[in-house]
Amino acid sequence: MSKKITLACAECGSRNYTTTSNQENQTERRELKKYCKTCNAHTVHRETK
Repeated sequence: MSKKITLACAECGSRNYTTTSNQENQTERRELKKYCKTCNAHTVHRETK
């Protein structure tokens, strides 16, 4: 079963992206490198609760 998660920028903390994640297969938090419009750069975005 997929669950909707929010990704927050590791640098500034702004919540820019949402995605889905299968909670049965994915036990740890996801980290993706995405573009942050606040930082004006590509930064690591981490899964938030």
